[in-house]
Amino acid sequence: MHKIADEVQAAVSIPVIHIADAVAAAIRAKGLQKVALLGTKYTMQLDFYRNRLSIAGIEVIIPGEADIELINDTIYKEFSKGIFLPERKTQFLQIIETLRLQGAEGVILGCTEIPILVKQADCSIPVLIPLLFMPKLR
Repeated sequence: MHKIADEVQAAVSIPVIHIADAVAAAIRAKGLQKVALLGTKYTMQLDFYRNRLSIAGIEVIIPGEADIELINDTIYKEFSKGIFLPERKTQFLQIIETLRLQGAEGVILGCTEIPILVKQADCSIPVLIPLLFMPKLR
């Protein structure tokens, strides 16, 4: 949905809350300037998420192509079936560590299933879970 948020906003009279704007506010509140983004291939590679963060002055880095494929395949072929393997957790943590070494000060777990596998206690940098930053709707 957030890929077409601008089009939706143009068509409705109520505010649309873009998840990347809420995440950007949380990143700024933590004083971070460069973060890693994990999610589906489309979330990582298309501009709809990264551009919103960039507008907020936040640099975003993503994994290399092989790691993007691994993450995407894991989301669709395992997580979607309720499969969360220990070896996959090890791979995700290695990817996060690689991104940390590239300067990531935090990591956005931009898919609802990734936080089932990866926890803050597993990482040496802040873990950002977008759904936790969405304003409560009344």
